[in-house]
Amino acid sequence: MCAPSPPEPPDPKETSAASTATNVGTAIANANLGNVNQVTPDGSLTYKQTGTYKWNDPYTGKSYDIPTYTATQTLSGTSQAIKDQTDQAKLNLGELAAGQSSFLKDWLAKPVDLSNDATEARLMDLGMKRLQPALDARRASQEADLINRGIRPGSDAYAQAQNLENQSENDAYNQLLLSGRGQAVQEALAQNSAPINNLTALLSGSQVSQPNFVNANMPTIPTTDVAGLINTNYNQKLQNWQTQASNTSDLFGGLFGLGANLIKYSDRRLKKNIRAIGTFANGLTKYVFEYLWSDAPQTGVMADEVRAYRPYAVKTINGFDVVDYAEALA
Repeated sequence: MCAPSPPEPPDPKETSAASTATNVGTAIANANLGNVNQVTPDGSLTYKQTGTYKWNDPYTGKSYDIPTYTATQTLSGTSQAIKDQTDQAKLNLGELAAGQSSFLKDWLAKPVDLSNDATEARLMDLGMKRLQPALDARRASQEADLINRGIRPGSDAYAQAQNLENQSENDAYNQLLLSGRGQAVQEALAQNSAPINNLTALLSGSQVSQPNFVNANMPTIPTTDVAGLINTNYNQKLQNWQTQASNTSDLFGGLFGLGANLIKYSDRRLKKNIRAIGTFANGLTKYVFEYLWSDAPQTGVMADEVRAYRPYAVKTINGFDVVDYAEALA
């Protein structure tokens, strides 16, 4: 009938190790759930465990094997052939671009001259190439018309007509300089950008269409709160121990509260090493024994025998029999 011993509290490192092991196992399981092999008309995607590595918990010192995976994407025969051709084309374009880049290095070192003199020079050059042939054709037509009308070169009428034609040509060039400046600037910029645009086009190859893989809708395994379960179990054991300790304290308090000199707990269940050593004057057997919680020898009677002889001398406290020796031995 000794008071129960309190439960041992859980070891923090062991609790942490159990929780970490559960978390690692759950994470690995979730990773395996997500590694879904897929097959499409354009290719496939497969996952394979290719090794492990050791991870050491710095708190508990325990080691865990963490798996490593490799994802492999494989194109179908048609897609692979397209990719090979595209790669070759991009290589050829890259070689061309490399050659053009050396040219651009010198080209871009020369800024575009957009000054008035340079712009007017470009316009006059444009006029000489495009406008002047039309003016020459018109002048020849006018001269033929004058001759047909009997107006000969050297005459005043002929000279006056030529002056008007010269003024008309001069006005045409002035109009070209006034209205063609914007076009000349744009043409200069376009001419300067043409090599850059060509190089950009060479470098911007088209991409090969990749297989359209889906995102697998897989469940996630929740992590078990192992540390919480361990602590809850300990609290339950501690509560049970506290209850048992309280009951034992109540039992002892009840027994001693009745007066140890007159009443003793004499239930056989509370005694050990029981030996008969004689009889009392009223005929009850005298015993020597020890209580379960003590090795000190005691002398007395057995409650069950007293109940058969004098039942009013036996009482029950918390389920155990106690004897009033004043009544039992009177």
